[in-house]
Amino acid sequence: MNNGYERRKYRRLPLNLTLGVSKLYKQDYIELNDINVDLEVVDISKAGIGFRTQKELPVDYYFDGRIELVDNDFFYAVVKIIRRQKLEDQNYIYGAKFVGLAPFLADKVDIYGRKIDEN
Repeated sequence: MNNGYERRKYRRLPLNLTLGVSKLYKQDYIELNDINVDLEVVDISKAGIGFRTQKELPVDYYFDGRIELVDNDFFYAVVKIIRRQKLEDQNYIYGAKFVGLAPFLADKVDIYGRKIDEN
């Protein structure tokens, strides 16, 4: 329990994005193919994304994603699933972190946040 304090290092920003994932992988060349699931991204921070889907996905697996922000601004990232919670509506909500994301790409999230604040 965090006693009401925000433990996250970076601000979460709303993001409406669908990512199609066909393959998950883990270290030591372990792959899960033919996943074929759409992830509904609900928020983003410099550290990672939160997403929702109807399919149960394994924690500690990775996928590659094209993260689209605004004004055709995007970046590619390796994303690791770190948290899963089943919701009452039979969906799952996930927390995932960016792996090895270059600082100049993470800064795009800050720019996206400033554009949200302007509107």
